[in-house]
Amino acid sequence: MIDYSLAAPEIFLTAAICAVLIVDVFLREEQRRITYTLSMLTLVGVAICSVWFGVDTSMTTFNGAYVADPAGNVLKLFAYLIVALVFLYSRGFLDQNGLLKGEFFILGLFGLLGLMIMVSGNNLLVLYLGLELQALSLYALIAFNRDSARSAESAMKYFVLGAIASGMLLYGISLLYGITGTIELAPLAQALAAPDGLDIPALLALAFVVVGVAFKFGAVPFHMWIPDVYHGAPTPVALYVGSAPKIAAFALTWRILVEGMGPMQLDWQDMLIVLCVLSLVIGNLLAIVQTNFKRMLGYSTISHVGFILMGFIAGTENGLRDAMFYTIVYVLMATAAFGMIILLSRRGFEAENLEDFKGLNARSPWFAFVMLLIMFSMTGVPPLVGFYAKLVVLQSVVEAGLVWLAALGVLFAVIGAFYYLRIVWYMYFSEPAEEVPLLAAPDLRVVISANGLSLLALGVFPGLLLDLCARVLT
Repeated sequence: MIDYSLAAPEIFLTAAICAVLIVDVFLREEQRRITYTLSMLTLVGVAICSVWFGVDTSMTTFNGAYVADPAGNVLKLFAYLIVALVFLYSRGFLDQNGLLKGEFFILGLFGLLGLMIMVSGNNLLVLYLGLELQALSLYALIAFNRDSARSAESAMKYFVLGAIASGMLLYGISLLYGITGTIELAPLAQALAAPDGLDIPALLALAFVVVGVAFKFGAVPFHMWIPDVYHGAPTPVALYVGSAPKIAAFALTWRILVEGMGPMQLDWQDMLIVLCVLSLVIGNLLAIVQTNFKRMLGYSTISHVGFILMGFIAGTENGLRDAMFYTIVYVLMATAAFGMIILLSRRGFEAENLEDFKGLNARSPWFAFVMLLIMFSMTGVPPLVGFYAKLVVLQSVVEAGLVWLAALGVLFAVIGAFYYLRIVWYMYFSEPAEEVPLLAAPDLRVVISANGLSLLALGVFPGLLLDLCARVLT
């Protein structure tokens, strides 16, 4: 018998999206804030559903295609928080630039639904459907500003590359079905654990699956879309693309590689090591030469993906916990960094270049301090939480015997400090290019301050989030 209560958050969100969509059709342009308010209420409602119907152990429904477990619940709750932050940061910017349309919030909610399906998918096709739902929402979101040729170009690049990666993942899934006769994760793991499971077709299928996962994360050499999308899309869209989907990427990797293809760990470990090293090297080196802040964040994302992959490479329970911890910390940092761009932007002007941060301390010492916390956390300076995120994944690979990989991680963390600290230099030691005071809505000021201070609070008490990750994954 199907237990619908386990999928209550997804069912609620689907119904709420339909309701918001219908209401939005009847709204006039000056009433679009109603869509924003309904979208925020939807996020509150789905969070209540997740808490109310949350489970203490792993349970499946829909003939085993859907799984509800504590780890999935925690990932979804963080995803709601991040999407709520994205909507809150974006509303004022969209309003100022004539882009406050219902499509932004509805597509954002559709993308969240795809994320939730990926988090709870218990067979390969459900995971693939969640991936496609989120990807289609992102394609449309990136081209959201129809008057911008740059946005259209970014959307087209992302669509073409995404379609190729999606096809590869689907081909890998079809190969796995042909080899094992199942698309369920647990039977798949059992079949691959058989003595004749690790044959050439299985390795070929694994390679295609890893390509799909690497594209979703944006790991090198499947990273080309990230800087172009971050640069070409309106900042609120770049904020969305650069944050919540990373939780989906973690869930996809966890479900497919760890739960479904665990017996092939030694094989996918080697592939992830290559992706990790390339991401650390290419991401950090290319970030140094960027003058556009959004492109720099794009390349820094690639380098952070290298650290997240280290947790999976370790192949232990602690490694998986650390990868989850790093993913959550990263999306909090990325959300805050894009939020600062929005805070400094105004009608017709996006503060997307590094030089736009010159003299920020003279214009607003408090927000310069918040930005300093964000940059120090991304660098990995104690006691910010970014330091502990890097520390725990490095410890995991050292425990796994990959000391050289940990040393490489430390080396490129030091190299990466250059481009983060360059922003701090601009803020505190350069004359401001303009004297325009920072104007922003009170809610934006409060939330971005809380977002920045949360990086310090989680750094002072890292055990809270680490323990939560460990508890829900066991």
